[in-house]
Order: sequence, then structure tokens, then C-alpha cells
Amino acid sequence: MAAQSSTDLLERADAAGGGAVTVRRRTGVGPGVARFVRGTWRPFAVLVAIFVAWWAVTAANLIRPYLVPSPGATLDVILAQSSYFAHNTWITTYETVLGFLIAIAVGVISAVVMVYSPTVEKSLYPLLLFAQVIPKIAIAPLFIVWLGFGLTPKIVVAVLMAFFPIVISTVTGLKSIDPEMLQLSATMGAGPGQTFWKIRFPASLPHLFAGLKVAATMAVTGAVVGEFVGANEGLGYVILQANGNLDTPMLFAGLLIMSLLGVVLFVIVELIEYVVLPWQASRRADAATTSL
Repeated sequence: MAAQSSTDLLERADAAGGGAVTVRRRTGVGPGVARFVRGTWRPFAVLVAIFVAWWAVTAANLIRPYLVPSPGATLDVILAQSSYFAHNTWITTYETVLGFLIAIAVGVISAVVMVYSPTVEKSLYPLLLFAQVIPKIAIAPLFIVWLGFGLTPKIVVAVLMAFFPIVISTVTGLKSIDPEMLQLSATMGAGPGQTFWKIRFPASLPHLFAGLKVAATMAVTGAVVGEFVGANEGLGYVILQANGNLDTPMLFAGLLIMSLLGVVLFVIVELIEYVVLPWQASRRADAATTSL
């Protein structure tokens, strides 16, 4: 029978008396997305509470408007200059997504090389730690000098910000496989390529997605940091100009859109994880427990 995207899987566990307990559970794209949607109401409720508190504080004039603008003033700025924000948001989104994708490719390849070559790992790992410790805002001007004022230096900073969590999580995942599984695959005649694609890489996916979710938000920060140093467009440029002009509604609007961009990328990675990893143990535990 052909496998369908949503099928009933039977999981058997030995009971205390030696019997078998059958648990029926539906997996696939639909149920995974449904669980994700059910789990989003709590953070959404927190966001609503934050916005209500923001509105209440500004409406009661507890804080000067030039320090913290009201939500209404911030929304008015976004609506009044929607085309301006749309253009600059697109620039930052392009830099972020491209830097994120490059970081995924370079990070995963670097992790595979380090896992299969202890010499490379011992040589590169300290350098990666050293590069991560260096503040990116301190070296961003160098990329402007070397690469000019175009999109390239912003993308490079985004790659540097997103690269480290990806490579570290991938290395951890590739090493987390049970050695007995590797011995079993070798005994059954599987080559290194088959062992990687059938055993190592699938086992590393939960760790990889954990790193991707961190890297998605870091890529946004990297792109904006690059725009702080030298740019004439992008959300970083908008925030920098608003800060220099003491235009707090514009500043808050830029910060709000930048935060939403990071949240959207995080949610996209989370959705992909729900689709790709319906078998993940944490997902099974969430489905088995009673939702509150």
C-alpha cells in the first residue's frame, strides 16, 4: 500500500505485566502544522499583553512621547511611509535570507569535514571560537573598506553571525549517533556515503534545526549591523537615521519591523522542522501529553 502524508502509526511498548500497549498516533504534515498552530497562542497572548501595557503606559503619559512613542504613533508612521518601509525591509530581508542560506551551506559542509577529519576539527575549532568572540560591529567597517558599500559586506556579516550556531549544532548532531549503529552499518557492508545519508545525517537533523532557529535571528542582526556601518538603505539605515534625528516613532517602527522579520524567519524554520521531523521524540511527547 502506498504511504500517505498522514497515516496512523502503531507504537508498541512493553507494559509492566509483560503485555503490549498500543498507542495510535497520526503523523504527517497536517497534524504537525496543527500542533504548531495550537502552540502559538501562548506567545501570541504574551505579545498582546505587551502591546496593551505599552498602550496603557503611553496613554497615561507615564513616559514622555519623545522617549517612548505610543503604538498608534508608531503605526501611523508605518502606514504613512509604507512604501519607504517596504523598500528598506525588502533590502534587509534579501541580505538576511541570502546570508542565512550561505551560512547553512558553508556551516553544514564545514561540520561534515570536521566530523570526518579530527585533524581539521582540531585545527579549525579554536579559530571558529576566536572568530565568534570578536564583536561583529568591530570588524564590519573592514568589510566596508574591502568590499565597498554594496550588499556584499552586509551579507558577509550576516553569514558570520549565522555560521557559528549552524556549524556547532551540526557537529554535535553528527557526533550524537550511537557508535553501535555505525558498527552495525559497517558490518552490513554500508559504505561511508550510505552511512552518512541513512544514519548520521538524519540523526543530526534535530540538532541542526535547533541551530538553524538561532541562526535565523542572528542573520537578521548581522544584516542590520552591516547596515549600521555603511549603507544608504535597509532597516539598519532607517534605525540609524531615526536615532540621529531623535525620531522615536520612526525608530520604534524600524525596530518593530526588524523584530517581526526575525520572528517570521524563526517561524518558517519551525514549520519546516515540523514537516521534516514528525518522528522527533519531543513531538511524540507533546502529542502524548494533555494540552493545557
